[in-house]
Amino acid sequence: STINRKNVPEKRGNVMIDIHSHILAGIDDGVGSVDESIEMAKIAVQEGITTIFATPHHIYGKYETDKYDIIDKVNELNKVLEKKNIPLQVLPGQEVRIHSNLLEDYRMKKIATLNNHQRYILVELPDDHVPLYTEQLLYDIQCEGLTPIIVHPERQREFMENPFLLYNFVKKGALTQITAASVVGSNNRKIKRFTHQIIEANLTHFIASDAHNKSNRNFRMKDAYSLIRSKYGEGMVKLFQSNAELLLQDQFVHKEMPDRVKKKKLLGIL
Repeated sequence: STINRKNVPEKRGNVMIDIHSHILAGIDDGVGSVDESIEMAKIAVQEGITTIFATPHHIYGKYETDKYDIIDKVNELNKVLEKKNIPLQVLPGQEVRIHSNLLEDYRMKKIATLNNHQRYILVELPDDHVPLYTEQLLYDIQCEGLTPIIVHPERQREFMENPFLLYNFVKKGALTQITAASVVGSNNRKIKRFTHQIIEANLTHFIASDAHNKSNRNFRMKDAYSLIRSKYGEGMVKLFQSNAELLLQDQFVHKEMPDRVKKKKLLGIL
């Protein structure tokens, strides 16, 4: 299987790239049919998204998606979108739940890196705890020549309770990706608050949709960027958008010096 890259855009300003979505049909808990994929693609274009990474789950419950199945389905979807004149380029990737054999699976070519470039890999932690081997695994992934991107850390309970864990991982070379819905508060206020604490502490490097469907788990990218622009300024928007472009071009992304999450004072008391 090969990747259809003819429409991958050259690096340029002011484009919106979504590095995390579940737009491929019938492969995980994302969309269920090609028709739904087409509808999602139309919504993505309306949001201003030009390129989207299809990142099905790997080792997540019953989902153990195969790298080459993903590449085949991405090529098929691109052909459908081209035929229907929908200006969206879909690229392959995978959302990999961390497990002790992750690197073994990667070496056996079971895992898809983003755009199959062998540089960036999306990694997902369990929602309720950080496994004890996480720090060692993130280190080993980097020793393999890969850069791990921890997805939606703002929704991870142990990070919320102990933000130093996230700070430590970022300080030691991991990147993170927050979710657009969390930026605007579609999940809940607590997650929104922690998301913005992560932004303010330079503990995240990408915004992505993690879109699963067109109803309750949609893109929200335009809304997220609008809020970030009003709250933090155009420079922060450009940082996130530029990082997505650099990832697309298989280059190193911008990283600000990470800081520890600052706990907000309540009535003047820490």
